[in-house]
Amino acid sequence: MREDVVRGVRHALGVRPIYKTVDTCAGEFVALTPYHYSSYDQETEVAPREKPAVIILGSGPNRIGQGIEFDYSCVHASLTLRDAGFDTVMVNCNPETVSTDYDTSSRLYFEPLTLEDVLEVVHAERAAGPVAGVIVQLGGQTPLGLAAALKAEGVPVVGTSPEAIHLAEDRGAFGRILSETGLTAPRHGLAYSTEDAVAVAKEIGFPVLVRPSYVLGGRGMEIVYDDESLVGYVGRATQAAPEHPVLVDRFLDEAVEIDIDALFDGRELYVGGIMEHIEEAGIHSGDSACVLPPVTLGREEMRQVREATHKLAEAIGVRGLMNVQFALAQDVLYVLEANPRASRTVPFVAKATGVPIARAAARIMMGSSIAELREEGMLPAHTDGGMLPDSAPVSVKEAILPFRRFRTQTGEAVDSILGPEMRSTGEVMGIDRDYGTAFAKSQLRAGTSLPTSGRVFVSVANRDKRSMIFPVKRLVDLGFEVWATAGTADVLRRNGIDARVVRKHSAGHGEDGERTIVELITSGEIDMVINTPSGRDARADGYAIRAATTSLDRPIITTVQQLGAAVLGIEAMMAGDMQVASLQEHASRLDLYSVAAEGVEAP
Repeated sequence: MREDVVRGVRHALGVRPIYKTVDTCAGEFVALTPYHYSSYDQETEVAPREKPAVIILGSGPNRIGQGIEFDYSCVHASLTLRDAGFDTVMVNCNPETVSTDYDTSSRLYFEPLTLEDVLEVVHAERAAGPVAGVIVQLGGQTPLGLAAALKAEGVPVVGTSPEAIHLAEDRGAFGRILSETGLTAPRHGLAYSTEDAVAVAKEIGFPVLVRPSYVLGGRGMEIVYDDESLVGYVGRATQAAPEHPVLVDRFLDEAVEIDIDALFDGRELYVGGIMEHIEEAGIHSGDSACVLPPVTLGREEMRQVREATHKLAEAIGVRGLMNVQFALAQDVLYVLEANPRASRTVPFVAKATGVPIARAAARIMMGSSIAELREEGMLPAHTDGGMLPDSAPVSVKEAILPFRRFRTQTGEAVDSILGPEMRSTGEVMGIDRDYGTAFAKSQLRAGTSLPTSGRVFVSVANRDKRSMIFPVKRLVDLGFEVWATAGTADVLRRNGIDARVVRKHSAGHGEDGERTIVELITSGEIDMVINTPSGRDARADGYAIRAATTSLDRPIITTVQQLGAAVLGIEAMMAGDMQVASLQEHASRLDLYSVAAEGVEAP
């Protein structure tokens, strides 16, 4: 039987849960803490109320791909809507988060984020008093997926409508929006079988990015370079999600990925921040480090990003927060995806710019305009955060990637190569007046502090050999000793960089007992590893190098873009002028920047 049929029979029989209050005082005093849990009993403990309630759906249990980052938006929405005169009702089953603290919401339901459980909470709250609506945009993909079903059951979904959410989530509908707005996306196709996937890949060209549809955190996404790898992937992916097609996208080599968080009220767009990813496009945004404001994008490129975001928000019908990911390749701006919800970068953007965009989003969902929020002082008077003044500090977001703790089903260490599937378990940020120092701070807090002296091992893919020369040369100028595999060492030497050749792991001991690179890393003789593999064979050969490096918590660089940032960070650390300031000081400086930017021409 279908779930809705069983639910209808249950309701017809009057079988509904009631809600009890968690006794936080162990019976010694009357417990006033508004924590509720469901039970099948006779009497409910949900107190009546007079104010209209807004029900906010959280993100559920912490897991890779969704968690604490979305909790930030839920908390700020609850606090600001309480100030605006609503009773806020949080639905979340995660006791570790701030959204489940006793003073965050008017009341909290410790319930799973499923359609059945949310519908019962709505029923209980409607019996207690008026319900203004349900917010699904702030808890990540899980509550967003409930929007259409909630509306079908007569529940008012505030903010971006379920129909608009579908336009952004459905590949076919989103493709039509891109066509109507004149925006460009990487060539792509849908595959329902192995034969379909091979045909699509041949048409658009390798490499391709393949993924099951409707997944969290890029789960199951891979970059494949040939037919054999593609056939193997489709066999695995269709077993994981047989009801959804496999998405096949042209992978953009050497593209710069750009993230934008923005607010839209139906008429005006407010850009919270434009972030430039430090790693190349193709690495999941949750794993990629990013910098705000962008360090290599010009004003014209940022204007294009802003204009494209406005077109998408208008065409989709966004009301509240929206995140769009772009790729810039050979001066062409490609739209990778648009998410009509809060993104995991919202806390980073809010702290970097000093603007409470999550609070503003909640107000917009309940009918306020961006102009009204400017008049109240919630949003700054200047145009938006997309064009920060040159005097603004630089903020770098870095992912926490505890590869040392990750293991495969067979007990082996997980490869530390970054890719389209998210693996980070959190994030940190570094703030300073220049990019190098901010990046160094982010690495320090992420637990992989950059070295200021010692030995660096270099082994990069052929496509990265040209790009590595200048950063490696700078490391030598700074006093580092370079060790490398034979192929990489040849290129370095031809460019005047002295490099000591080290035996590959697969070559084993030399006749004279010469140790391999893995043995040198394990013995602690290498201070930093630079390894950018490509293709299956190269990745397999480098796995032991990366596993040995992460086991010792030594810094490992796996992209040339990250290498450039690391060199700047090392220079900043060696300069010795790194200072620490409180976030309060940072916020006060941003207030001055906001005033200074009032006269900036709208981008």
